[in-house]
Amino acid sequence: MTSATTRLVSLWDDAKAATMSESEKLLYRSNLLGSDKRVTNYGGGNTSAKVMQMDPLTGEAAEVLWVKGSGGDVGSIKMDGFATLYMDKLRALKGKYRGVEHEDEMVGYLPHCTFNLNPRAASIDTPLHAYVPQKHVDHMHPDAIIAIAASKDSKAMTAEIFGDAIGWLPWKKPGYELGLWLEAFCLANPDAKGVVLESHGLFTWADDAKACYELTLEIINKATAFFEEKTSGVAAFGGAIHHSLDAQARRDVAARLMPAIRGFVSGQQHMVGNFEDSDAVLEFVNAKDMRDLAALGTSCPDHFLRTKICPLVVDFDPARNNIEEVLSGLEAQISAYREGYKAYYERCKHADSPALRDPNAVVYLIPGVGMLTFAKDRATARISGEFYVNAINVMRGASAVSEYCGLPEQEAFDIEYWLLEEAKLQRMPKPKSLAGRVALITGGAGGIGAATAARYLSEGACVMLADINAAALDEVRAGFAVQYGADAVRAVEMNVTDEAAVCAAYAYACVEFGGVDILVSNAGIASSAPVEDTSLEMWNKNMDILSTGYFLVSREAFKVMRVQDMGGSVVFVASKNGLAASPNASAYCTAKASEIHLARCLALEGAEAGIRVNVVNPDAVLRGSRIWEGEWLDQRASTYGTDKGGLEEMYRQRSMLKRSVLPEDIAEAAYFFASEKSAKSTGNIINVDAGNVQAFTR
Repeated sequence: MTSATTRLVSLWDDAKAATMSESEKLLYRSNLLGSDKRVTNYGGGNTSAKVMQMDPLTGEAAEVLWVKGSGGDVGSIKMDGFATLYMDKLRALKGKYRGVEHEDEMVGYLPHCTFNLNPRAASIDTPLHAYVPQKHVDHMHPDAIIAIAASKDSKAMTAEIFGDAIGWLPWKKPGYELGLWLEAFCLANPDAKGVVLESHGLFTWADDAKACYELTLEIINKATAFFEEKTSGVAAFGGAIHHSLDAQARRDVAARLMPAIRGFVSGQQHMVGNFEDSDAVLEFVNAKDMRDLAALGTSCPDHFLRTKICPLVVDFDPARNNIEEVLSGLEAQISAYREGYKAYYERCKHADSPALRDPNAVVYLIPGVGMLTFAKDRATARISGEFYVNAINVMRGASAVSEYCGLPEQEAFDIEYWLLEEAKLQRMPKPKSLAGRVALITGGAGGIGAATAARYLSEGACVMLADINAAALDEVRAGFAVQYGADAVRAVEMNVTDEAAVCAAYAYACVEFGGVDILVSNAGIASSAPVEDTSLEMWNKNMDILSTGYFLVSREAFKVMRVQDMGGSVVFVASKNGLAASPNASAYCTAKASEIHLARCLALEGAEAGIRVNVVNPDAVLRGSRIWEGEWLDQRASTYGTDKGGLEEMYRQRSMLKRSVLPEDIAEAAYFFASEKSAKSTGNIINVDAGNVQAFTR
């Protein structure tokens, strides 16, 4: 029996399902299966149901296959995520099939089978569902089943665990031919409830939606129980030869390694990183057999497509904590991996293979520390890591009870460089302008900081919000997580005058995203008093935050950007008052002038490394600004002889253009300086003040 902690329990609610149509039950079943990563990985597997519906042309009943569409995820799929196809037309496709060497052309016929003009594209697995006679079919990728499928004696093990209830088919690339194999198996074995596909996954079927769902859970639970029994007391992966560093030390190593690796692997496009040090990962990276198993690559096509032919094992020794040695040898290690990948491509390519893709590793294994993954965005990097954890679980089971077998090299290549996969890649939308970039924004919970973060996030950037106001910071972060996805945004409570806190914030950004490309130095304070009433405390506070604080965050940004060696952009949010004097604000104006000149100095220093430094000068941004919520508002209103309500109108009328300046206006200028639109600009100032002749820079 499986233990209470590992056994899958049916979540099917009969009362809820009673009101559903067959297609709605398919959605319900799919979401239940996809909600548990023990059943399938993100985007992995698919489900289907054969449903009788009225043909919109003939008005007669037609059998329609509802099947998860291409690129979907069963855990989050909605009704519009399913492709719908006429079953009679799918059966008629057999007359078009010219043999296995032509099976890819069958994908082009699937749109001709579409029911009710459904725009959702059918996946390559559609024939595998269509030709199973039963009405409901689940195809899942549970680790416990793939551990069987990836074992050397997979067929015998399947029979040992499941008897005649579950059959076995040898490895075959997904496609039309495999669909015919499945049909032949079902016809020859009418009492079978499913099949294990070698190096692939599990198919189960039934004529009832609930029965199909619960059968899938039952089969996975049986496999899990088998491995629990067989592996009890057996040291995983040959036993440990390394000991893990403590949690903080692991993050410290990751913070050093990730910007360096990111710089080396971002030659074709900016990459974003993910760090994982779960117990499963640490058990693997510390093990005696880790290097040999990792070199075999993954076994399931879904795993392989996300994690590449094999990972790169970083030459780190946790006993010696030889981080400097590793960093100095990292370029050679990565270069060797690239050469190995290119050699793999040359060995396996066909005359019509797509061109060589990015030869860098996706997965990096570090003994004593954990696993890093890099991809075009944070979500993809995280999901790639999840897939490799699936692969680790598979290797643990298979190597404990048998011999683990990865996909043969040529088969792996034929999946990775499959022309159908290439076509899918070519259909992907063009990356947004800040895709793969990481921005750290101080004052991130305020009006200008939050508006700038929103602008960057909308263009595909990842954002680390930094602010001293913990409550406001969490509120802004939570809102962005809902709007742009939790992967894209992080927050850190940070006082820009605290050197240790600034260093820790950058280390956090490196661990969470892999590095930093953009700094928006925006932390603010304002004070107003005649010079004779300006205390030393007031003067120092302005200087500490607006001058020293800007220096500290810039210095740490430069350190990270130089390690990455990819250039970067530093944007100072200064003020019109840094150029134009203002009465009763000597401390504030002087500190803002200091910011502007610091930016000029940094522009000189950063140019040779491609680090651009520019300034945005706002004026009178009242709306959404936390600076204007306190004494500063009262003080400025008093200076100009007006009240709070009249101050914004006074500023508007004072401007040349007679317009209010909003946080979004400053964000647009900050976006310009962060993007490639300003790639040839450094040491510059943009005034966003609705026009003020005193602040003209020339």
